[in-house]
Amino acid sequence: MTVKVVLRKAGGVDCVGVAPMNVEDPGKGEVRIRVVYAGINFADLLMRMGFYQPRPDYPFTPGYEVSGTVDAVGEDVTELAVGQRVVAAMRNGGQASFVNVTETRVILLPDDIPLDVAAATPVTYLTAHHMLHHLGHLEPEHSVLVHGGAGGVGTAALQLCKWAGVTKIWATSSKGKHHVLTSYGARPIDRHKEDFASVIKNETEGRGVDHILDPIGGEHLRRSLSSLAEGGRLYTYGLSAAAPSGKRSLIKALLAFRKTPKFDPLRLMTRNRGVFGVHMGTWSNETVMHRQLERIMAGIQQGHLSPVIDRIFDANEVQAAHQHIHDAKNIGKVLLRFHDDEGSEQGAGNAA
Repeated sequence: MTVKVVLRKAGGVDCVGVAPMNVEDPGKGEVRIRVVYAGINFADLLMRMGFYQPRPDYPFTPGYEVSGTVDAVGEDVTELAVGQRVVAAMRNGGQASFVNVTETRVILLPDDIPLDVAAATPVTYLTAHHMLHHLGHLEPEHSVLVHGGAGGVGTAALQLCKWAGVTKIWATSSKGKHHVLTSYGARPIDRHKEDFASVIKNETEGRGVDHILDPIGGEHLRRSLSSLAEGGRLYTYGLSAAAPSGKRSLIKALLAFRKTPKFDPLRLMTRNRGVFGVHMGTWSNETVMHRQLERIMAGIQQGHLSPVIDRIFDANEVQAAHQHIHDAKNIGKVLLRFHDDEGSEQGAGNAA
């Protein structure tokens, strides 16, 4: 059955499911992709809970990234053809059996990159690459702190640091995931038992670090800012502090929002520090996005980058996939499967 994931309303994991969908012809400049894999990101969970913007009105289909094959092409499409293997960065709506997407947001896949690897790439690697390279101009002598180092963006960032020759790297995670961090050359920090700000202060002799990636927000973001070196850059790209579990809690969310620092431009100026907000789903310069995706794919082909896939859920298991991420069980990327590579479709249980 041809299906799409639907977020029906703001709430817990019971507010997400799958529903039948109509397959529409691609418009001018669009291609239709038969989706094999679609990525799930923490942003999808926050949108389900009503804590993430921008998002469409409920009900809607989430999903920022897909891989599969071109199923149809619209008028004026010149670079892609039916049957080609592709990966696409979506503005939303990717978690479906078929999607229509502008040709400029689609990358033709080399034969040696599997579809699951491709689907694990756009959001996590684009976000990490955009922060560290496009905005941060990462250099080998720089130092980096990656919060959530064992997650999708975290493992991508650590691999990008290693590729760039960076050796001064710290990363936070639960202790059970420290082996992942050390495998990429990072000094692990136990997020439950160690104060990362004290670790950074002590181990940099008070200087701080040049780049900090923070998807947590709230009070955590303030402490990250205090750990920056002169000329350092803090990248904020999430608010997981607003959703510490799979249940929707307005009180916890409001506390996280209230504790999020209000940045003072004069204070940032006098201390020579910068804060970037990053959301690749709203990034509109497709030329920049396309160029970064091509470099990432080249890095995979050359062996510098290797997307970490934690688990693949069938589309009808989307509730379990959301809970798996809420419980912080994943190391790397979580994917949804809508077709297999032989052409059959996945089931449509948990109908929305």
